[in-house]
Amino acid sequence: MSVHSLLLPLAGIVSVLIWSYLLLARGGFWRVRDKLAPHGGENRATPDVAIVIPARNEADVIGKAIASLLNQSSIHSLQIFLVDDGSVDETAEAAREAAHKIGKPELLTVIEGKPLPAGWSGKLWALQQGIARARELAPQYFLLTDADIVHAPDSLSSLVRIAETGNYDLVSFMVKLHCETFAEKLLIPAFVFFFFKLYPPKWIADPHHLTAGAAGGCILIRPEALDRAGGIAAIRGEIIDDCALARRVKQSGGRIWLGLAPSTYSARTYRSFAEIGSMISRTAFNQLRHSTTILTGAVLGLVFTYVMPIVLLFSRNRFSTTLGVLACLLMSVTYLPMVRFYRLSWMWAVTLPVAALFYSGATLHSAIRYWSGSGGRWKGRVQDPVAF
Repeated sequence: MSVHSLLLPLAGIVSVLIWSYLLLARGGFWRVRDKLAPHGGENRATPDVAIVIPARNEADVIGKAIASLLNQSSIHSLQIFLVDDGSVDETAEAAREAAHKIGKPELLTVIEGKPLPAGWSGKLWALQQGIARARELAPQYFLLTDADIVHAPDSLSSLVRIAETGNYDLVSFMVKLHCETFAEKLLIPAFVFFFFKLYPPKWIADPHHLTAGAAGGCILIRPEALDRAGGIAAIRGEIIDDCALARRVKQSGGRIWLGLAPSTYSARTYRSFAEIGSMISRTAFNQLRHSTTILTGAVLGLVFTYVMPIVLLFSRNRFSTTLGVLACLLMSVTYLPMVRFYRLSWMWAVTLPVAALFYSGATLHSAIRYWSGSGGRWKGRVQDPVAF
């Protein structure tokens, strides 16, 4: 028996084992139903919440975000602090106009951001300024949310309810991302799937498990937990700031929770493969700690896990083909709940290998951008420069 005839069955066995592990032993990361945020309900004693929004050139989406926050239900008191981070469009004006239309201009405070200090990422410096101002109100919670997030009417009360009933210090929603174009349908559900595979919410909520993660578009945090974690200054240079903050909170003894929000969504569109690729390239190599060794392993791992089952389907060895079919079935079954969450046809569940190849390329592109001195580029800023 030749070496080649042995390698394919072995690869098939490994593929089936990988997908069996992901299906059965990775914290049930693929089970969408377990992660759905509960409805807010009515709170008898609702807390005061200070909302901090960092914004840089967000005039096209900020109005919807502000309106959705001012229309929240079951919250006793809230105040929005929008930090205008050097915008050259009409971000601040659009925010004020939205607050006026709702009839609640007094609940919006616009802060003109100060110049970016060395060692800080733009978003975190904006958050630092907004939180400093918000502390004057002594709120019971901070809501850190992005300028493109349109909150469901019960979004804030849902976050608070989870924090109060579960005694969590940090609660985060992975909001529903825009998914209408062909590129988005192919890649956005896969993005969320890959994220939960890296950060299984069940493990995140387990105080005995080291895994910590959050989705930066929507984070509710207790001020005292933020202080114990060292504040925003403790993560000032991070570009994957959400997971860095969650890690600091958990390491300092805090409890954290991450779930899916089916009705709160991002108004930001990614209408082309290039736009989604740029979004992934901004942080992928930073996620791999700028290690060429880890990069090589990650790309090979993606190809072996997602592409090898397809290769096995075309094997002339019946046993290898059978293993390929089984691995593909396990892959599709695991991915299907996320596809259905985005209200797509079940047929999109078989496209995960194509998405994995795209993400492999975007990860390599992320490394190239970093080595060329443009790592983490976002809205004109290089946020992940090469360290010499």
